[in-house]
Amino acid sequence: VPEMRYTPDGTPVCNFSVATNRRWTNGDGTPGEETTWFRITTWRRLAEVCAQYLSKGRQVLVEGHLRPDSETGGPRVWTGNDGQARASFELTAQSVKFLGGRGDAAAYQEEGPAAEEEDEIPF
Repeated sequence: VPEMRYTPDGTPVCNFSVATNRRWTNGDGTPGEETTWFRITTWRRLAEVCAQYLSKGRQVLVEGHLRPDSETGGPRVWTGNDGQARASFELTAQSVKFLGGRGDAAAYQEEGPAAEEEDEIPF
């Protein structure tokens, strides 16, 4: 579910999560599966489009750049309420392509280069 917010100067920002699944068969024939989560940030018109059209389970193709954790250089790591270690890769999207669903794949791309202020969301 997308989360739409606005910076103090009124710039739209939309955050949402995307899961990628990798499936395989082990040497002994048992199936394996791995899910990796990405936390996506979109800005301006792209944020408005994502907030309007994204829904849980909607397939998307996201292009952008990874934002590593400032301390570790890797994914953001934290401990969940259940005590389990969690990690999330964070990505600033330059384009989002909506796939499948109603046969109406559409692509939206951020206009122009990302501004310096977009490294941190001022909330």
